[in-house]
Amino acid sequence: MAQRNYTAVREFFLSVFAEHPEWGLPLFLVFLGFYLLTLLGNAGMIFLTHKDRRLHTPMYFFLSHLSFVDICYSSTIVPQMLAVLLGHGAVISKARCAAQFFLFTFFASIDCYLLAIMAYDRYVAVCQPLLYVTIVTEKARLGLVAGAYVAGFSSAFIRTVTAFTLSFCGDNEIDFIFCDLPPLLKLTCGDSYTQEVVIIVFALFVMPACILVILVSYLFIIMAVMQIRAAGGRAKTFSTCASHLTAVALFFGTLIFMYLRDNSGQSSEADHVVSVLYTVVTPMLNPLIYSLRNKEVKEAVVKVLSQSKPSGRT
Repeated sequence: MAQRNYTAVREFFLSVFAEHPEWGLPLFLVFLGFYLLTLLGNAGMIFLTHKDRRLHTPMYFFLSHLSFVDICYSSTIVPQMLAVLLGHGAVISKARCAAQFFLFTFFASIDCYLLAIMAYDRYVAVCQPLLYVTIVTEKARLGLVAGAYVAGFSSAFIRTVTAFTLSFCGDNEIDFIFCDLPPLLKLTCGDSYTQEVVIIVFALFVMPACILVILVSYLFIIMAVMQIRAAGGRAKTFSTCASHLTAVALFFGTLIFMYLRDNSGQSSEADHVVSVLYTVVTPMLNPLIYSLRNKEVKEAVVKVLSQSKPSGRT
């Protein structure tokens, strides 16, 4: 059998929406606006949870960490994407590509775990309200958050090491907005079976495990709420949980589309749109989702704005 000569790839060329170069500047301006809103909204949420004593509760403690992770998560991807859009492509070294992939996987995994933790927190608050302060103690919530960071680091480290032990050769163009595993696998020139298994393991254990915790938690919540006789009590409980469910549906829905399907085909514009949703739009919407549906957050915003106004003295 004749052997083929390959040139080892030492850098990659990121290219997105290459068929529509005229979209570059408009998309750059749109995504830059989204990114600034992401930074402002999530930083504002962190500020409010530390500023207002009414928000010094476990739920908002977890939410402040979610906001912090969303800032890091978005900052890992969006600046590189803006450079790609403005320059109609960008060259990225293999080491920088690996670093971006690690950070993306790290923060995305933490997001998954935090959303599951928040669902468990709501379950305890609704189903075991008298025991809430003894179950969700400061030590417990610090342990849960620390566990999310450790598990996220472990997942990211294993996937990054596994992915970048592959041999990349020949074409070095990544038709995607950042260095993610599905488009990288299309550039391999050797057997990528082990790496494909890693994708499946990540998809079948990390995301479904978190989704299972969320579904079970909300199943018990629904059962508890249905036993509440007062309609107002039911509405208040569902309203508290609705913002979290909205964030869960948006985040996990887009990730499932990307990872729980066949990635053997070529990158499509649908992939680009979905990747924009979970890297740009979701981190931007999370603070809006939680602030618009939570009375405590809206009152905290009003309080901060009223304190920032001049007193009007002469």
